[in-house]
Amino acid sequence: MRIDIGGLPSGGLRFAASPLAELTAMLHVLAEPGHHPQLAGWAADVRAGLRPELAERLREAEFLWRSSRADFLVPARPRPTLAEELDDVDRIDDETYVTAALTTTCGRNRVHFASPSPLADAAARERALDLAQARGALQEAFAERLLADPAAVRARVRQTLEACAEAFFDAAWTGVAVQLATDLRVKNDLLKRQGVGAALAAVSSAVTLAPDGTCIVVDKLQDSATAAHGTGVTFLPSVFGRPHLVAVHAPGWQPVVQYPVAEPSPPQPVPLETLTLRLEALAHPVRLRLLRTLARGPHTTGELAHAWELSPPEVSRHLAVLRRAGLLTAQRQGRYVLHAVNLPDLTALGPDLLAALLR
Repeated sequence: MRIDIGGLPSGGLRFAASPLAELTAMLHVLAEPGHHPQLAGWAADVRAGLRPELAERLREAEFLWRSSRADFLVPARPRPTLAEELDDVDRIDDETYVTAALTTTCGRNRVHFASPSPLADAAARERALDLAQARGALQEAFAERLLADPAAVRARVRQTLEACAEAFFDAAWTGVAVQLATDLRVKNDLLKRQGVGAALAAVSSAVTLAPDGTCIVVDKLQDSATAAHGTGVTFLPSVFGRPHLVAVHAPGWQPVVQYPVAEPSPPQPVPLETLTLRLEALAHPVRLRLLRTLARGPHTTGELAHAWELSPPEVSRHLAVLRRAGLLTAQRQGRYVLHAVNLPDLTALGPDLLAALLR
């Protein structure tokens, strides 16, 4: 994903904490605890303590934060308190709010509701309801209520978020606010003293500045682009968001990136390009057979050719693909080269792939 920052004025890159974005991250943890095993205990305790009415309210609106985040829940201009940020959400017009809510309810990557508005156009309304119905009965019911009475649904969502503050957010925010403030001091100091590139490098190795300095590149499984001209880019640290790297980039919204606050010794994310090379290398049956033999110990090209009744040049070509993907090591012993499996990287392929899918 690319964010064009060419011509962005000084101060266009902003690091700030958002209570609403952190609450949204907490709600995502409650909806998808499997994404956050380190928070499984917290999530279980919160769910056990929820009043049945609040639990039902969260279930009926979870499409706003479960698989993706409604844009209005990730503020581009954070405020000190949750109440102030909810006030800002209240100032959004109905069409903008409904469009953002339907995008998450109906499936972010499959549909956009920009024009004509489902609130004003019967065909757009039916399309939204059909897409919501295809995702499930809860989604259909939520979309119907939202389109029939946006004001009532908006008020109910706000009341739900305020009830979450009382139930669990306020206590959790007290604990994480210090971590977020510490992270922000580091990032803003880097931004001031060393520039955009250094600040982005401290966010994540999956976030980089293009060599010409005009574009921020976020290494995610998205093929999209947006521009920050005249609006800037906001970076929001999150404790509860780990391992996700959330990027808001819908048309009409200022780009926002919510990034996980670094762990004491954070693992370096493997680039998607490397993962793609490894998956492509493993997609060939001959290479899988060669790896099966190499998993038992180092072999030469000739030994592998004999074992699988292949020609040495054919084996060499397959071994070269596996080496480029980082799945093999090679060590010369006299006249021969011994090929061996790179066990650490091969073993980590599953977790690395999962991390790439989740960020």
